[in-house]
Amino acid sequence: MIDYQQMISRQRKWMFYLLALLVLGWGVTPWKPVFLGLLLGTILSFYNLWTMQRKISKLGEHSTDIDTSKSKKRKPNIGTFTRLATGALAAVIALQFEEHFHIISVVLGLMTAYFVIFIDYLLKHLTE
Repeated sequence: MIDYQQMISRQRKWMFYLLALLVLGWGVTPWKPVFLGLLLGTILSFYNLWTMQRKISKLGEHSTDIDTSKSKKRKPNIGTFTRLATGALAAVIALQFEEHFHIISVVLGLMTAYFVIFIDYLLKHLTE
């Protein structure tokens, strides 16, 4: 469980660094719609990452309960519908304000949590 908590901490740290770079890019470069789209997608992707990690922790706690077979509690899920709804929200915002957001950048921003997870996995296993 300690390794999982360290992984969560590393991934959140990388997401914060990426968000800081995107804010810097939005403020400094002339490509404001691109960076604003990346920023919107990455913020919602970070929210998805946070909820997924929280729900996976709850799922792990639920599976370690001794009384799970006799318990009438509902088994926790990993929030697939929530992640899909967040993606739809990002698309609606980007399409509603298309003069401010670049839609392809929003889609790429929505995928950043998965890139962070993959890169974190590679870096962790290459250093071992």
